[in-house]
Amino acid sequence: MRLPDEPEVIPQINIVSMIDVTFAILSFFIIASLFLNRSEGLPVNLPKATTAKPQVSTKVTVTVDPQGEVALNRQPIEVSELEGEVRSLVEDNQKVTVIINADEKVEHGQVVAVMDQIRKVEGAKLAIATKKP
Repeated sequence: MRLPDEPEVIPQINIVSMIDVTFAILSFFIIASLFLNRSEGLPVNLPKATTAKPQVSTKVTVTVDPQGEVALNRQPIEVSELEGEVRSLVEDNQKVTVIINADEKVEHGQVVAVMDQIRKVEGAKLAIATKKP
C-alpha cells in the first residue's frame, strides 16, 4: 500500500554501464582477431589462386624468398640438406603435410628443386601456399 505523501518513482534502466561492457567485449574481440592470422613461414608475396583451400596447420613449412633463399620452419637451409631435415621431422609424425611458401617472383626451377627434395621423404605430402585474390 502506497502512502499519499510518498512521491511516485518512475522506473528507469541505466544503460551507460551496459554500453561500457559492450564496448569492452567488442574491443576484446577486435584485438583478439588481429592475432588469428598465423604466419608459419617467412613473409613472402604468395601467388594468387581462386581455388585455394585452407590447410590444417603443420609443423613443417618451407619458404623460398624472392632471392631464392630456402628456409625450413624459419631457419635458413640449403636445398641439398632439405631432405634429411624434413625426414627427421616426419619420423615423429608418420604423415605430415609440408607447406611450401614460395614468393611469386621465384623461378619455377627453384620451387621444383625444393619439391623434388621433399618428395623423396616418405610420408610427406606437399601443399603449395597461395592467397585468394
